[in-house]
Amino acid sequence: MDDHLRGRVTKDGIRIHEPADFAGMHRAGRIAAEILDEVAPLVVPGVTTAELDRVITEKVAESGATSATIGYRGYQHASCISVNHVVCHGIPGPKQLRNGDILNIDVTVILDGWYGDTSRMFVAGTVGRKAERLIEVTHDALMKGIEAVRPGATFGDIGAAIQTYVEANRMSVVRDFCGHGLGRVFHAPPNVLHYGRPGTGPVLEEGMFFTIEPMVNLGRPETKVLADDWTAVTRDKSLSAQFEHSIGVTADGCEIFTLSPAGRFHPTWA
Repeated sequence: MDDHLRGRVTKDGIRIHEPADFAGMHRAGRIAAEILDEVAPLVVPGVTTAELDRVITEKVAESGATSATIGYRGYQHASCISVNHVVCHGIPGPKQLRNGDILNIDVTVILDGWYGDTSRMFVAGTVGRKAERLIEVTHDALMKGIEAVRPGATFGDIGAAIQTYVEANRMSVVRDFCGHGLGRVFHAPPNVLHYGRPGTGPVLEEGMFFTIEPMVNLGRPETKVLADDWTAVTRDKSLSAQFEHSIGVTADGCEIFTLSPAGRFHPTWA
């Protein structure tokens, strides 16, 4: 049997991976997280997102991994960098970061056939209080979603945990984009919604691998995709934030594959 076909598939099309597969995901996830750790000190006013992507491209090559995004549906960069009101899939370019900008950097690598996918927020210079609070709420919403992961729970439980927390803080959860299954493929079932009702959706089982990556807006949840067919922005131009981890369901909870080795997952590390 081909490696990418190992493990059974549920009636919802979700692959159940074998215990040995966790090690491969941890290695790939660690590389993606280490790259973002190394980029963190470079996020300063005056740097361009193209410069940050160039460094990321070099570090992917140095790590022995391959970028999952270069060549993916024609995309030509090793990262997506989404600044301020860009929700996701921001294309690196010549624009310089300004003091107070917030940005999400999303990196996915392939190592020995396994995909490591993670993103986190960064700040350039001194961030305003509203942006700081948005980042805090988004980070904590991700962690509340992860806390809901255990065999027997449902994907609706994950979405409900995130949505309830975000809306209690008078912010909104983006509906137009979601997390996804992964492993030896970049995107696979299930779609991991960041909103929902408890007890709904597929039931979680040990061996499922997927991302949780809530996008949270200070304003309304609606988004639109720009003419480049990649960049998604908030319709009301409000600030947006996102954090993403790749995880695997274990017998009593889950393991996070993309933990920051340097403890830099949250921008307060600085």
